[in-house]
Amino acid sequence: MNHRGSETRSSKRVPAYYKGRLLGEYRVDLVIADAVLVEVKCVEHLHPVLEAQLLTYLRVTRKRLGLLINFNSSVLKEGITRRVL
Repeated sequence: MNHRGSETRSSKRVPAYYKGRLLGEYRVDLVIADAVLVEVKCVEHLHPVLEAQLLTYLRVTRKRLGLLINFNSSVLKEGITRRVL
């Protein structure tokens, strides 16, 4: 993605806020253009706790768009979950 002009950072630490206060940091698998959080998994089934993790990351980092990608699916597009806050 960097070759296409999108700034991409892997395993990036992002600050976590709650009610305007800094709580600490989360480690997100990928951050694209400082706007999209991407969590990468390789599991048999995407459990609800993984989606909850992504939503928590979106809330505390004040980002709007997140992708949860499961590489353990027969067709990759079926393994992508998109969430917008």
